Amino acid sequence: MKRAYKTSKKKRTNYIYSTAEGTKITITPGEDGVTEADIELLHSMDDYEVDEQRRYDYRVTTHLDAYHDGESGAANDRNKYLSDDSANPEHLCIEAEEKVEHQDMLDKLTKAMECLLPQQKELFKKVYLEKRSNTDIAAEEGVTEAAIRNRLKKMHEKLKKILS
Repeated sequence: MKRAYKTSKKKRTNYIYSTAEGTKITITPGEDGVTEADIELLHSMDDYEVDEQRRYDYRVTTHLDAYHDGESGAANDRNKYLSDDSANPEHLCIEAEEKVEHQDMLDKLTKAMECLLPQQKELFKKVYLEKRSNTDIAAEEGVTEAAIRNRLKKMHEKLKKILS
């Protein structure tokens, strides 16, 4: 049971509590076997809960919300400690690992490209570096677009086999 506010001791005559299911219960000292000791126990529990909620509300609005703006983004503009993430050791380690992995993949791709035939290298250059369409390449070489697709498929299979 929980109250939403504290009541001064002199104004405590009837006490209304809500259960977790939302049922309201009215407690009056001296009725139905309710003693002042029962009321004191309920109040100490409620006062602790109300105080804890106030502390939580303060912490969230003052401390936690200072790290985020209204749309869940980082509050870099308001918190100098969040604005510069360059010295974060976790990010530095991940960045270093990604660079190593990227370089390894480039090295493997370079070795794989050396295994391609000159015509396959030329086709790779036209498709991936010059970003030309299959139909454009086919028209230039005087073949069908299906022939270009077939050449690309063979090139991809060869590269896949070497890179795997």
